Amino acid sequence: MNRLSQPAMLCTLVLAIATSACTTNPQTGQTEINKAALYGIGGAVTCGLIGAATHGSVGARNSALACGAIGAGVGAYMDNQEQKLREKLANTRIGVERVGNQIKLSLPDNVTFATNSFQLGSAAQQPLSDIAAVLVQYANTSITVAGHTDSTGPAAYNQTLSEKRAQAVTDLLATKGVNTVRIRTMGFGPSQPIASNATVEGRSKNRRVEVLIAPDQAAQ
Repeated sequence: MNRLSQPAMLCTLVLAIATSACTTNPQTGQTEINKAALYGIGGAVTCGLIGAATHGSVGARNSALACGAIGAGVGAYMDNQEQKLREKLANTRIGVERVGNQIKLSLPDNVTFATNSFQLGSAAQQPLSDIAAVLVQYANTSITVAGHTDSTGPAAYNQTLSEKRAQAVTDLLATKGVNTVRIRTMGFGPSQPIASNATVEGRSKNRRVEVLIAPDQAAQ
C-alpha cells in the first residue's frame, strides 16, 4: 500500500477540516465561511509543516490535527464573543470589527463624551455595561482600551484628553466586574487618525475610544 507523501498528507488533513468551513447563514440563506474552521485550517497547515520537518509524515499528521483543533477552538471562542457583542450593540453606533482573532470595538466620541470632556455621557452607560457583561462572561481575553483625538488644538492637551477618556472607559468596565488585570489603558492623542483631519467628518471619526479584545493563553 502506498504511503502518502508529506504534502499529500497535509492536503488530505486540510480538506478534512475544510469540509466544516462552509456553513449556511439561517437568516440570509447564503453560504458563509466559518471563522473557527478557517483558523483551524491555518493552524493545521503551519503546524503540519513543522511536524513534517521534524518527524516526517506521521509528525505532519499529528501536528496538523492538534494545531487545527487549537486554532478552531480559539476561533470559536472569539466567534461566540463577537456574536454576543454584535447582539448587544446592534442598536448603537458602536462599531464591531473582527481583525483576525481579535475583536475591535470603536466608540465614537459623540456617543461617549461631550466635546472636550472626559466624563462619560449618559448615552454611553448602557452600551458599556453591555460590553462589560460580555467581557465578564468571556474572561479568557486580554483588553486594550485606547483613546484617540483629532488634531485640533495643542498636541499635549489632546494626548492628555485621549488618556483620560480611555481611563474613563476602563473605570466603568471595572465597576461592572471586568478585572482590571486584563486591561491595558493608553492614549494616542491625534497620532493614529483613521480619516482626514482636514474635514469635520474626518475629525469626528478620529475622536474615538477603541476597545481591542484578544484571546489570552487560557483561551488557547
